[in-house]
Amino acid sequence: MIARVLSLIATVIFAISSVHAQTPAANSFVGTWKLVAADKLLPDGTRVADYGTQPHGLAVFTADGHFMVEVFRDVRVKFASHDRAKGTPEEYKDASLSASCSFGTYSVDPASSKVTMKIDRSTFPNSDDTTQMRAYELKGDILSWKVPARPDGSIPITVLRRIAVQ
Repeated sequence: MIARVLSLIATVIFAISSVHAQTPAANSFVGTWKLVAADKLLPDGTRVADYGTQPHGLAVFTADGHFMVEVFRDVRVKFASHDRAKGTPEEYKDASLSASCSFGTYSVDPASSKVTMKIDRSTFPNSDDTTQMRAYELKGDILSWKVPARPDGSIPITVLRRIAVQ
């Protein structure tokens, strides 16, 4: 009898978790995404490349609500010393400005086309332990969102193509 009850409970839990995992809100971002573009929208409305014409990057969104996003400029300056602890001020500046990475948890509101990202850590320390809401657009396997405006008024735009579903 106990085995039947436990089996029934396990079946119900599995059914509930399967239904939840397949809802559009939970499933629309789930997967691995390759960076297609990392642009910025200037205050005058012009859209330009922000991390070079062929930026590199990846984003992973898990079904249980975790994410990581990595964006790298297509051309990066190598440290002359070959030692990350012995860079010049210019090399450190370029390394800092040529990458934007973060991880944390996320939730999607498809009704408002907004994703909320609770950033645990970022390559920009001011984003650590913050929550950012971003407008997103999902068309087939292309996902894009706008990052909050920078102090200069430019708005970063991230464009990704789904390469795998977990």
